[in-house]
Amino acid sequence: MSAYGAAASKERPGWFIGLTGSQLLGVVLGAVPAWGSVAAGEWKTLVLTVPACVVVAALVCIPIRGWSALQWCGVVVRHAWGVVSGCAIFQSRAAAGDLTIDAADHEPHHLEVDDADLPGVLSAIAVHSVIGPNGVADGLGLVQDHARRTWAATARLTHPGIGLSDDATRALMGAGLTSLLEAVAASDYVRLLALHVRATPETRADRSSWVRSHTHPDEPDLSVAVHEQLDALTASAAVRHEAYLTVVVSDRQLVRGARRSGRGVEGRARLLQPLLAELEGHLLGATGCTNVRWLSSTELAVAVRTGFEPGDAAALADTGDVPEASRTAWAASGPASAAPALRSYRHGDWVSCSSTLLLPRNGALMGALARVLVPDKAGERRSMTVLLRPVGRRAAQRSTERSETSAAMGAELRRRVGRDDRARDRRASARLRDTDEKIERGRALVKVGVVAATTVPASWDSQEAGRRLEAAARMCGFLPISLDGAQDAAFAAAAMPLGSGLPDVRGRS
Repeated sequence: MSAYGAAASKERPGWFIGLTGSQLLGVVLGAVPAWGSVAAGEWKTLVLTVPACVVVAALVCIPIRGWSALQWCGVVVRHAWGVVSGCAIFQSRAAAGDLTIDAADHEPHHLEVDDADLPGVLSAIAVHSVIGPNGVADGLGLVQDHARRTWAATARLTHPGIGLSDDATRALMGAGLTSLLEAVAASDYVRLLALHVRATPETRADRSSWVRSHTHPDEPDLSVAVHEQLDALTASAAVRHEAYLTVVVSDRQLVRGARRSGRGVEGRARLLQPLLAELEGHLLGATGCTNVRWLSSTELAVAVRTGFEPGDAAALADTGDVPEASRTAWAASGPASAAPALRSYRHGDWVSCSSTLLLPRNGALMGALARVLVPDKAGERRSMTVLLRPVGRRAAQRSTERSETSAAMGAELRRRVGRDDRARDRRASARLRDTDEKIERGRALVKVGVVAATTVPASWDSQEAGRRLEAAARMCGFLPISLDGAQDAAFAAAAMPLGSGLPDVRGRS
């Protein structure tokens, strides 16, 4: 719906008294022993079966930080198995000196520099250099995810921000974003839009260069002295913001058209070019972006490398002005080693803690998450990704119809037991009717997810940094939920502009 001040609703509401189908099945199966005792007339066994039924219902239904107790047990077991089996431990092939043997001549060859060597959920991607939207050869890095069967392209955005904008300007930007999402939903091509923002500590060299370029030659001596003192006071807290937009398209949507466009990677690139040009037009319009640059394979490798290793940002700055041989290769874009823990993720000399942010019940204004991107200590890096998953018109109508049926069933059950509707129930029903009206008028339904991560040096206390991140999210009105047991996947979604989203209700990403 509208990107400005709209209320959010649950993606998958329970269809029977707030319970999903799997939860209801678990409660029914847990009650089988108690019903069996009643049917057999074994009244003494009810002393054991009824408490057991209550315990099973509690384990299945009561949420603990967003998940039930049984789901948490599954998370802990899978995480422990990954650690014990060594599947969760990563070491880059370049750091290990891994060599491959050519079966034809039995000669050793070094790892190809264009092969991506990334850990975890990013291990299945391959990056292809294709013709960009502006017609430049090798001007676009097309990311192919073999596991999810998707294709993605990433653009770096330049936006003046909304901190000094008035209400009318913010409303115009919100309307521009709404128009973009409606166009994307109508095309049925885009599977996910990932808006990624980083707040990286600014290096002293970059800050000195900016100060020199913005210094007036006729500035009075007193003003120079004041500015030098302010620069010394704020240098440790200075940050640099980077914004990226990743467009993810399902291969199923491209395979038919690719047969008529040359097949393979080039055929899919030709199909994506009009879509990328359309998105660029929306971004440069009312959305407020002043520049949109689609990243090449080399530039995308730099963004990935600085995502894993924020300390390398100074050495990799302005890679477009250096020779091709000295640029970052995909074989060296990942960390030398990575190991996820239950509540953190260590990659190289850095460690990250990630959380997903639940949207407020009453919605949020544009810019509400600005506090999340403000590091609390010098040397800390904050990153955040807003995942926008457009829903097709038919799927949106079916989803709204199911939600209305669930709300009507719940209201009828409450009426039969003599319980009045609470204010929350009445607001939910009104919100569903408003959503149905907007969809009927041609508006788009968009599933929204927010993932944030904080990255600090490995010698720091990562849990303290994670608590500060959660405190900042609560100050913004959002409810943070730490993605314990899946910190590696959460970091990939929050800190990597590669379109690695969170799994939806059907297990896809």
